[in-house]
Amino acid sequence: MSGSLVVVGTGPGKPELMTPATSAALARATDLVGYGPYLDRVPVLRVDQCRHASDNRVELDRARHALELAASGRQVAVVSGGDPGVFAMAAAVFEAVEAGDPVWRSLDIRVEPGVTAMLAAAAEVGAPLGGDFCAISLSDNLKTWATIERRLVAAAEADFVIALYNPASKARPHQIGQAFELLRTKKKQETPVLFIRAAGTAEARVISTTLGSADPSVVDMRTLVIIGASTTRQVGRWIYTPRGERSAS
Repeated sequence: MSGSLVVVGTGPGKPELMTPATSAALARATDLVGYGPYLDRVPVLRVDQCRHASDNRVELDRARHALELAASGRQVAVVSGGDPGVFAMAAAVFEAVEAGDPVWRSLDIRVEPGVTAMLAAAAEVGAPLGGDFCAISLSDNLKTWATIERRLVAAAEADFVIALYNPASKARPHQIGQAFELLRTKKKQETPVLFIRAAGTAEARVISTTLGSADPSVVDMRTLVIIGASTTRQVGRWIYTPRGERSAS
């Protein structure tokens, strides 16, 4: 087949944080497929390029549409924010391939890495992800809240630094508060907590607090939450987690 599909991430916001490989893939594409606000980040690169915008909750439909376009001979770029493989469209594309038309398995499909939100957020404050860490999405659109709670407990008991994606929305503003209540039973109250809003953009804003004092009302969907490990510490205005197993002093 002459068509192809590449899944790209535009990074966290600043144009300079989009990788050159992603910029080149976008310039080659005849069709851009993605969530509307993410497509809006991509400048018009060629006059014959078609844009296919859709809502945020139709990932599999979007993936199937992109695969159909590629199977018809188009050069398709599926656009995510951040990194396309982290809570984003790359997994949806391969899920659609697995369940869909067998011919899609013969397509030229690639994934270009991008700068994901937790890396941009960590860079705003220092190196809080310097030791072992994990990422958990608080969205229960595709999994149950019981599953999320089980993973939060496991991460806390293993003393990982925890990066929380999708911490709050209009439909579920309460879940970040529930997450903090749960984590307070497993981690010390003085554990560092960072709220980084709009990381990797000119509007980036950081609130540094502790688990015991963290106010969930300041969180929205543009906020990345980082909860430290027992070794995470502050040096001046910077927060970092040592790579080694030395206890906090």
